[in-house]
Amino acid sequence: MPRDLNHKLCIAPMMQYTDMHDRYLLRLISKKVFLYTEMIATNSLIYGKCFDQLEFNHEEHPVGVQLGGSDINDLVECSKKCEQYGYDEINLNVGCPSDRVQKGKFGACLMLEPELVKDCLGNMKNAVKIPVSIKCRLGIDKNESYDFLYNFISIVKESGVKIFIIHARNGILKGLSPRQNRNIPPLKYDYVYKLKRDFPELNIIINGGIKTIENTIEHLRNVDGVMIGRAAYDNPFMLSEIDRDIYGDHKKTVTKIDIFNKYMDYVEKKQSEGYELSRMLKHIFGLSRGDKNAKLYRLKIIEIMQNKDLKNNRSELQKLLVN
Repeated sequence: MPRDLNHKLCIAPMMQYTDMHDRYLLRLISKKVFLYTEMIATNSLIYGKCFDQLEFNHEEHPVGVQLGGSDINDLVECSKKCEQYGYDEINLNVGCPSDRVQKGKFGACLMLEPELVKDCLGNMKNAVKIPVSIKCRLGIDKNESYDFLYNFISIVKESGVKIFIIHARNGILKGLSPRQNRNIPPLKYDYVYKLKRDFPELNIIINGGIKTIENTIEHLRNVDGVMIGRAAYDNPFMLSEIDRDIYGDHKKTVTKIDIFNKYMDYVEKKQSEGYELSRMLKHIFGLSRGDKNAKLYRLKIIEIMQNKDLKNNRSELQKLLVN
């Protein structure tokens, strides 16, 4: 049976960042936050058979998988596969502006084809029992008006999909890199707020430039949920108070040392199974954010990555982490 999903706070899908190891770390810090995978292209599953991209730990729930694609048959096949793997939700990427994604005719460029997006989502939704959602931008290139966004949502919602994650910036397809697209186009939170007023029946989640719990609480007065990206990756321990402040769960707050030791146990186990040590350790760079030994701590992680010896360096690394 599908779980009762709560999107009050979500972690954004981030390429090269939100892999299964990072999601395990974040779940250690918050039991409530909703997690998403990196974007997985349908072509890599259908034709490349890269099913290792779908790996996740059962502790990660609730966790959604984000797919990138525009071929209806491929999206349906991948949706079924994701449901079989045990994911709680399937999200369609209609927001990534990278050149590679554009060449594959998916991501942000699909905002210019709302009928196709509607058909993709409708068929995905009919193929599985778990929820299907969409992540999109406000608009594309010079399509900057609220009317453009309103028209897009009006058409796409006919698919029956109820969960809309809105990155509150336009996507610029030519002239800006994906990184620049996360910062240069101006944020228009008021557009997303207006969407919620115009479509009260939809679950509207806001994304873009949100960096603190205080920001999150403010946005939740106007929308159903908030999605945080880089801020949570660069400083994962910021999520330690989320369960209490956002979800009203007053269980004992975890400490950095608790998180560190549980994650190191996980890393040692996964390393013994053949997973790459550096890929797992890179996610804890930000755990020392704001601490007096932060620089020494990060340098020690780099040293361990290079010598590939965690067991004999773990206690020294722990001493550098301020509790």
